[in-house]
Amino acid sequence: MAPTQLNFFDLTGKSVVITGGYGYLGTAITLGLQQAGATVFVLGRTEAKFLEAFPEASNTLRFLPCDVASTEQVEEAMRQVQAHHGSVDVLINNAFYLKGNDPEGITDEEWAYSMDGVIGSVYRCIRAATPYMKAQGSGKIINVSSMYGMVAPDLAVYDEFPQFRNPPHYGAGKAALVQLTKYYAGYLGPNNIQVNAVSPGPFPSEGVQETTGFIKLLEEHTMLGRIGQPEDLQGIFVLLSSRGSDFITGQTIAVDGGWTAK
Repeated sequence: MAPTQLNFFDLTGKSVVITGGYGYLGTAITLGLQQAGATVFVLGRTEAKFLEAFPEASNTLRFLPCDVASTEQVEEAMRQVQAHHGSVDVLINNAFYLKGNDPEGITDEEWAYSMDGVIGSVYRCIRAATPYMKAQGSGKIINVSSMYGMVAPDLAVYDEFPQFRNPPHYGAGKAALVQLTKYYAGYLGPNNIQVNAVSPGPFPSEGVQETTGFIKLLEEHTMLGRIGQPEDLQGIFVLLSSRGSDFITGQTIAVDGGWTAK
């Protein structure tokens, strides 16, 4: 039977694995997927943070301890998802780790650590999930890039607020993630696995939003005249996790209020 307009985006029966799913943006993404019917497995280092973000965890929202810096922990998490749910339907690579902010003073160690945290950790998760998706003949991988993986920062925005400056290794890693998305879209396409990326724009945390002068500069750079709210990301992740995106692959979709279109 042909799908109706309504059930294109129904994720009932699907398993979604999301790294960093209890952070500022990750919490909203996780809740949006759960509300669409998915069973969501949140991979993270700290169960206490998961419980703080989701005080009412249920059978459709589960925590799995996992440090994405560890191949062994990533592989074990995927095995647990497969054992519990019987499939690994969607992988969302949202977590990253980073050190250093000074464009002229980032050390070799900080650079290597951060590139692993932005791009290496994503590869680790894709590598671990791929055998399960290939075996089941379907799957969706969504990588979280950034508008700064698509365009260079307007550094004038940060002149008065250097503490918020976007460092070069973050953007370089996120740009690499766009290419990694295209590569695996081609590699896994014959296995009916779609690979896409989402590039969020200005979504400053609640703490950063207290600096109103900086927020005003961000707002002026969007076409909508406002910063993003975490809930603004829910729709795109539900779409890319659902059968509504079955013919979308290799794409990077900016959710940035028009920042990168200017």
